[in-house]
Amino acid sequence: MAQLTTEQRDAYWAKTSRLMWIIMALWVFFSFVVHFFAVPLNTIVIAGFPLGFYMAAQGSLISYVVLCFWNASAQNKIDEEFGVAED
Repeated sequence: MAQLTTEQRDAYWAKTSRLMWIIMALWVFFSFVVHFFAVPLNTIVIAGFPLGFYMAAQGSLISYVVLCFWNASAQNKIDEEFGVAED
């Protein structure tokens, strides 16, 4: 691992921390906020299924997978920027 100066470590942690909080906020949104509105969304029907059911059963799971891949990609870019990426 590359030796980083104190300023570089602080910048690295600031970017990593910012990414972490963004991912956490999106996780909370897809875990709780979307489900909070599931009942009102059930009035909208798509392909025979109520939208609230679809968003709670499938939409959240899809969003979690997308969040995982986006987090890994974004963190890898941060690691490469600071020269601490794995081979």
